[in-house]
Amino acid sequence: MAFNHLPATMHDALGALSVTPVTHSVPMARNHRPSRSPENGDARPSPGTVLDRLAARANRAARITHTEHLPPREGRHAVWPDRVRPEVIDAIHQAGVGHPWTHQATAAEHALDGESVVIATGTASGKSLAYLAPVLTTLLDGSEAANGRGTTALYLSPTKALAADQRRAVRSLSAPLGNRIRPAVYDGDTPVEEREWVRQYANYVLTNPDMLHRGILPSHPRWASFLRALRYVVIDECHTYRGVFGSHVAQVLRRLRRLCARYGSDPVFLLASATAAEPAVAASRLTGLPVREVADDASPRGELVFALWEPPLTELEGENGAPVRRTATAETADLLADLAVQGVRSVAFVRSRRGAELISVIAQERLAEVDRFLARRVAAYRGGYLPEERRALERALHSGELLGLAATTALELGIDVSGLDAVLIAGYPGTRASLWQQAGRAGRSGEGALAVLVARDDPLDTYLVHHPEALFRRPVESTVLDPDNPYVLAPHLCAAAAESPLSDDDLALFGPSAPELLPQLEAAGLLRRRASGWYWTRRERAADLADIRGEGRSPVQIVEEGTGRLLGTVDASAAHTTVHEGAVHLHQGRTYLVRHLDLEESVALVEQADPPYSTTARDTTSISVLETDTGIPWGSGRLCYGSVEVTNQVVSFLRRRLLTGEVLGETKLDLPPRTLRTRAVWWTVTEDQLDAARVNPEQLGGALHAAEHASIGLLPLFATCDRWDIGGVSVPLHPDTLLPTVFVYDGHPGGAGFAERAFHTARAWLGATREAIASCECDAGCPSCIQSPKCGNGNDPLHKRAAVRLLTELLRGAPQDPPGPATPPEGPPVT
Repeated sequence: MAFNHLPATMHDALGALSVTPVTHSVPMARNHRPSRSPENGDARPSPGTVLDRLAARANRAARITHTEHLPPREGRHAVWPDRVRPEVIDAIHQAGVGHPWTHQATAAEHALDGESVVIATGTASGKSLAYLAPVLTTLLDGSEAANGRGTTALYLSPTKALAADQRRAVRSLSAPLGNRIRPAVYDGDTPVEEREWVRQYANYVLTNPDMLHRGILPSHPRWASFLRALRYVVIDECHTYRGVFGSHVAQVLRRLRRLCARYGSDPVFLLASATAAEPAVAASRLTGLPVREVADDASPRGELVFALWEPPLTELEGENGAPVRRTATAETADLLADLAVQGVRSVAFVRSRRGAELISVIAQERLAEVDRFLARRVAAYRGGYLPEERRALERALHSGELLGLAATTALELGIDVSGLDAVLIAGYPGTRASLWQQAGRAGRSGEGALAVLVARDDPLDTYLVHHPEALFRRPVESTVLDPDNPYVLAPHLCAAAAESPLSDDDLALFGPSAPELLPQLEAAGLLRRRASGWYWTRRERAADLADIRGEGRSPVQIVEEGTGRLLGTVDASAAHTTVHEGAVHLHQGRTYLVRHLDLEESVALVEQADPPYSTTARDTTSISVLETDTGIPWGSGRLCYGSVEVTNQVVSFLRRRLLTGEVLGETKLDLPPRTLRTRAVWWTVTEDQLDAARVNPEQLGGALHAAEHASIGLLPLFATCDRWDIGGVSVPLHPDTLLPTVFVYDGHPGGAGFAERAFHTARAWLGATREAIASCECDAGCPSCIQSPKCGNGNDPLHKRAAVRLLTELLRGAPQDPPGPATPPEGPPVT
């Protein structure tokens, strides 16, 4: 029997291809922002005072496991480079900004010198202004040197909301410059009647990689004048471009560079990120260009009080009698309500859309008991809302009408939410980079701020709140992306050929794997070789082969059955787990039950209801080894890395009582299986190791299963992923290895680099896994150490003590972590 844990997304492979066994800051940096006046009744309590008030209620002080105090920091000024136009400097002064910080001036100097540069300084350090000064200067120069549009610039952000926020800031900043600066958003929400104006007249176009991939590049003849005059490409929040998404964006940027060269331009790339390790290396891999690094943050910073908060144990019992903690969702909702009562402007970040809705609803109910008007000042913000709903919430947040917001990471990135006093983080967001990005949303006017990480009942969160050094004494993670992933590269080669025939000279731009893939694409009937290059042969749009978010199919529409009203969408890859029949769906504070899921039509029909429970899908997984790329001895066992095929099927869902998480029942489902070819790390153990660890046959399955769950939970500390990007399977006797085996795999076609990172840090990774299990206060295993909420086997069997002994013996024979990257995968032959 195989015990498994599936990632949140399960993607289909690209149709014709198969693998064989082989921060950024506020939009405009307010360098000299006045404090809010106590005379106006708007004085802020200190962050320590706010935390003390939270801890004093309901005897909560024992829930704080650690408090970190980051002291304030003075700023260091410089002067703008001489080449920044006086009109631009005057506009910056009129916006309330005096002298630039040193890093702003340095970055602007590199940009004006024609050097691509990445600005990697803290949240609210004025990165926007660092690139806007040279961009606006160049646009003004271009407006005077040429008739018509003149010089142009392109701005890319990972979300629509951030692009809209940036447009507001650029319009405000450039107002004194007249109509020579014409910013415009071009995305899926842009009305059709406005798009032609943007193409012809806008000289600062703000969009996202999705629209660049599907809209702008395939229609490049209509954008010819814009691309011909393109001088700068701004890539905001560049640390978000990681994994499969980042790999796709890297290839989209290479397609952009190729078309710019065809039109005679060679744009400079300006990248911004508040949180990145080795930013120049990551930026170079993303763009394919040499990039200068500016990482010495000269901006001032207010005091930050950062608390780690562990919800208490309840009297309830979970699966197999395990103790259960109060949920992070319920705890965060209470804290958000308490902050609102204090008048503390706050945002609560939560990982899931459903969680954001639930926190908002619970907080509103708590506040309604105090003041019904106050309850209306708390709302939810997440992806999947209709454009008009998102815009209304953003306006309410900017105006201060909203006092508290429960948000997904859609609000994490760069949107100007200045004025916030506190940030609540409901569960570790998966990486230290995201943690600091979210914490940095408070105190953005240079004043003190409070951040609270509320731990979920799972191995990683429990480990972190009791090991604060893992958060506060370690740098953020390196960005992991692999543009040479054949599942990523192949569709972009097709898209590039459709945009303009591929020549042999183009191939170096797309990486060393490109020449190997082209004959396979020709054999599949996707490309045709002619004397002048490789041509796209089909009538369909080549850009549709690649969904750069990695979803692979159109999103599922969520429709109210009685009225036909479209409520929102959910990614196709998540439909099996989130909108299956019987699933509870939350939208804008209202609860719906899914009555029917039509996978062929990509529609989920729902009706409004008020069930006293939430739902959690369960699945089963099997795995087969396609090829072992590399392996090293671990005692008498082995640690390996290579290609695997994973088959998954959602088989049932649990109904859990709201707030407590108590399981009320399980309902079977009949959904089709899905397959995934990806990359994995796995380790085997031998009979000798089992004997040394005193693990008998009756304990073996539970020991492997427990180690698998905990290792998945701890991997985000060592790779730039979260636990929902990865999956796992444990097997007492695997048919391919003929030994007890634990697999951890990337949840994306072709891999995303996470399993490879696990292979190279296996000693430290599995060492932390062993410590997390051994130090947990439970007797036989609980959600804080070895139980998983997504386990398809009902968290049975699990054996905590045997898992600790097994990992101890495994680590005894472990060599030092392997240096260097693993052997890259071979390109997939076309079938």
